[in-house]
Amino acid sequence: MSVLINRLAAWARNEASAQVDRWPLWVPVAFGAGAATYFGLKHEPPLWLGGMLTAATVLLAALARRWGRSQALIIATTLMAFAAAGFANGGLATRLAAAPRIPDGYGVGAVEGYVVDVSSPSADRGRLLIAPTHIAHLDPSALPARVRVVVKPEDVVAPGEAVRLTALLDPPPRPAAPGGFDFARDAWFERIGGVGLALRPPAVIDLPPPGLRLKSELWLNRLRWQVASRLAEDIGRFAPSAGSGAAGLAAAVTTSHESWLSAEDEDGLRGSGLAHMLAIAGLHTAAVSGFVFAALRLGVAAWPWLALRVDGKKLAAAGALLAVLCYFALSGGHPPAKRAAITASVAFIAILLDRRAISLRSLAIAALLVLLLQPEAVVQPGFQMSFCATGALVALAEIWRHRSSPINAPWPILALQKARDWLVALVMVSVVAGAATGPFAIQHFNRMANYGVFANLTADFVASAVMMPALAIALPFEALGLGRDLLAIPLTVAGWAARAILELGRFFTLAPGANVAWPSAPPIAMLVAFLGIVFGIVWKGRLRWIGAVLAFAVLLWPRPPAPVGWIANDGNGAAITIDGTMVVLKPGRGTYATDLWSARRGLKHANDDLALRDSLFDCDREGCAPLPGVYPALGTWWSKRRPPAERLDALCSVSQLVVLRAEVDLPPACAGKRVLTPEDFRKGGAVELFAEGEGLRLAWAEPVRGSRPWTGAAAETGAPED
Repeated sequence: MSVLINRLAAWARNEASAQVDRWPLWVPVAFGAGAATYFGLKHEPPLWLGGMLTAATVLLAALARRWGRSQALIIATTLMAFAAAGFANGGLATRLAAAPRIPDGYGVGAVEGYVVDVSSPSADRGRLLIAPTHIAHLDPSALPARVRVVVKPEDVVAPGEAVRLTALLDPPPRPAAPGGFDFARDAWFERIGGVGLALRPPAVIDLPPPGLRLKSELWLNRLRWQVASRLAEDIGRFAPSAGSGAAGLAAAVTTSHESWLSAEDEDGLRGSGLAHMLAIAGLHTAAVSGFVFAALRLGVAAWPWLALRVDGKKLAAAGALLAVLCYFALSGGHPPAKRAAITASVAFIAILLDRRAISLRSLAIAALLVLLLQPEAVVQPGFQMSFCATGALVALAEIWRHRSSPINAPWPILALQKARDWLVALVMVSVVAGAATGPFAIQHFNRMANYGVFANLTADFVASAVMMPALAIALPFEALGLGRDLLAIPLTVAGWAARAILELGRFFTLAPGANVAWPSAPPIAMLVAFLGIVFGIVWKGRLRWIGAVLAFAVLLWPRPPAPVGWIANDGNGAAITIDGTMVVLKPGRGTYATDLWSARRGLKHANDDLALRDSLFDCDREGCAPLPGVYPALGTWWSKRRPPAERLDALCSVSQLVVLRAEVDLPPACAGKRVLTPEDFRKGGAVELFAEGEGLRLAWAEPVRGSRPWTGAAAETGAPED
């Protein structure tokens, strides 16, 4: 036994000693953990708390370095200092992003301002991001920095124009369910203070010239819009048989504008696990910059006079770095593009400094820079997925054993071996990247593409080897509006490559068993999986495989019982569950919220929502009353007008829980019944109903969010009493 213990102790010492030179890789992990702690709090901490924690831990780390004899103590205190700095940085970024919001219940008003960008359009609507200069009934000091207004597709106005429109405005929406995606938090850091629906087409007007910063943003976004329009037009001209979807995908992967991409094509990419094609990120940036790097290096090598006088590798790295910056500007500078640009820039700067371009250290520096600039990224799926996937691939390269080919083998055998090695490498890359991003796809998007490995293996190759290089050749000419007739070959190639990607997406989406729906796991499962993936990437040695086991936590963690009902955050929508099937009480209204809730809870959709509802409820335009035997017996009054006394009397008499959107005096029939009023929804937001004996337990969304700057005034009053 003592021999075994000694061997285990020696093995543990060897494992620990192998980590000494890797402790810098834990710096962004510690910094991110501090930021995640800040965003996980229910109440906003004072700014001085982060400053004090940082100062105290920095002092502790300095003392440990000066007088401490234990290297482990020095490393631990240093990481504590970075964690405290991450916490403080989160608070500082939150305060720097502060901007006014549209007041609750604002309603309809006239808006004047500049169209900054066209944001995430779809087949049936466009979204204008506007920098307002005037909003009716609001003081100039209370104007949001940005508002996002939905318009009809034919009413989309190009960036840079000044417009006037009448819109129904609200503050950024609250989560659709407890623990659901919080759009208001993301909107806070994007300084979007309101969202709305245009009630009439926007009119182009004249406004005083904007400030220099806004003027430059408008110029750049107008250029992006023009490039997207030219690309779509030219691909349609040079490769008409590739279809409009090909032009739409090409415009999306160069400028982030999806106006030319149909909803069917988008669904095909999402259903096959190729949704990352639509967000300019690592794949696109690596393909463009890698092509520029390879082309420049080859060009220098092909010119002997220049090759003897300059370092071709460094010149190519400088050119690729410039390409990264230009592509980042053209992409719109969205968070995924920013993360990819920082990561690629670190790699090319490493080449300029004679360091390894692709290593875990360069990735750690990139992650630290991203978190320093965007601490909110730590709680966003995009950051988690991109860095876990990249880190897993770099770790794979670190442990991959390369075998040298026989020197004297005939060239056909060498070619076959090379092809085999490339195929194995491509498969391994797809498998590892899919495994690293799978837990996040399940937790945040509630589905897993069963053929995602094969879809990415083929589509990513077409995108990186064909489509993106062809577009990289065309982009400078399209941006300058010069020589467009000379782009027939690259744009034809790009168009057909885009068509191939869309067809691959459609094929893998329509294949039998293409997607499996998964309900979200408890937050602790996501934390365990995240830490497991990070541990597997950073740790050196056999213990790293523990991380691979922990990564399955989201998949295997037991799900709690699903709720028996749900009510929207404004009380104007509700659903109950019958044998795992969602019964929507107001079909066609608020489908986005109900779809999010049902996906998160793993509920099925009825084949005929209206028929199923009518078999359980007596409904009209103003409300629903449960029929005998329905559980939960949920009664609703959708209208903001007071219900007739006899209607309210009848509703309370047959209901277990009553939802009212009108302020009323409750009749005796409602005594002893749980009645939810507009004030309850203002305080609590959306609510889930859970079975508790024969009664119901209510779980509100706002207590989960807490009282933070982006939650507005609703959370300050606390949740409704159950």
